[in-house]
Amino acid sequence: MTRVLVAVVTYNSAADLPTLLASLPAGLDGVDWRLVLADNNSSDDSVAVARRLAPAATVVETGANLGYAAGINACVELAEPDEALLVLNADVVLDRGCVRELLRACTNGSVGVAVPLVTRSDGVVEPTLRRRPTASRVLAEAVLGARSGPLGERVDVPAPPRPIDVDWANGAVLLIPAEVRRRIGRWQEDLFLYSEEVDYCRRVVDAGWRVRQVPAARATHRGGDVTSSAPLWAQLITNKVVHVARWEGRAAAELVWTTLLLAQLVRLPLRRGTHRRALLELLRGRRALLAGVPTNPAAPPEFRRRIPVTGAIGGRA
Repeated sequence: MTRVLVAVVTYNSAADLPTLLASLPAGLDGVDWRLVLADNNSSDDSVAVARRLAPAATVVETGANLGYAAGINACVELAEPDEALLVLNADVVLDRGCVRELLRACTNGSVGVAVPLVTRSDGVVEPTLRRRPTASRVLAEAVLGARSGPLGERVDVPAPPRPIDVDWANGAVLLIPAEVRRRIGRWQEDLFLYSEEVDYCRRVVDAGWRVRQVPAARATHRGGDVTSSAPLWAQLITNKVVHVARWEGRAAAELVWTTLLLAQLVRLPLRRGTHRRALLELLRGRRALLAGVPTNPAAPPEFRRRIPVTGAIGGRA
C-alpha cells in the first residue's frame, strides 16, 4: 500500500481546521497516511486546535509567515522516501475515498500530479484547471476576461466530468507520487504565494509526467476572494510576470508586464483598491519582476530576512 504524507500549511486557520481534520479519515479511507502541519506563525489558535484535534500529527512551527511553498517544504523535510505527498489547504474538505482515487490515477507511473474535482461550498465547480500562462494567454484574459475561452489560461471541466490532463492546477489539493516528489525537489519559496503551484506543475510536466484531474475524487474548497484583498491581488498579478520571465524570457515578460499594467489602469474607474495596488506594485517592482525576481508585496518583513531572494531560480527540469 502506498504511504501518504498529508501536508497542511496553516496561517490563522483555527476556524477551518476542525472541518478539514474531521474529513481526513473518510477522505483517506483505505490509505496508510500520517499528518504533518506547518504553521506560519499564526496569531490565532491554529497550533492549539491542531494539537487538540489531531494529537498524533506532527506540528512544525516555522516561526514566521514564510508563505505556502515554504510551509510545504517544511512538511516535506519530514517525508520518508516512499511516501507520496498530499498537499492540502486548511480550508479544504475531502469527500470519502478522495485520496484513494487520486492514488489509483497514479498507478501506471505517467501521472505526476493528481487533483480532484473541486467544488465550492455551494456545489459549484471551482475553476482550478489552467493552461500555462504565456504572454498571449495573459493578453487574452486581460482583454476578454472570462470570455477568453481556449485563448486564455482557464480550462473548463468537461460535461459530464472525465479525466483531463492540464498544464497546472490550483494548489488547494494536490497528490504527488513519491518518485515525482523526489525528482522534482523543493517548491520555490521565494514565490511566497501564487504561481508556486504553476512553477511546480511546470517542472513536473517538463520532466515527462502529466497533471491530471480525477473526477472520481471529490473535494470542497471554501477559498478566499483574492479579488477583494489588495495585497494578495497585487501579488497574484506581479507573480505572473515573474513566472513568464523565468520560463519565457524577458521579452515575453515585458509584454505580460505591459498587458497587466494596462489591465489594472483601465479598471481604476471601478474604484477598487486591488487594481490601484497592483498598478503601483507593477510600476515599483518593474526591474526586479522582469528579471524574474518576486517583489512579494503580500509578504511581511520577516520573509526577506528568513529566505533571501537569489534571482531566477525556477529553471527547467
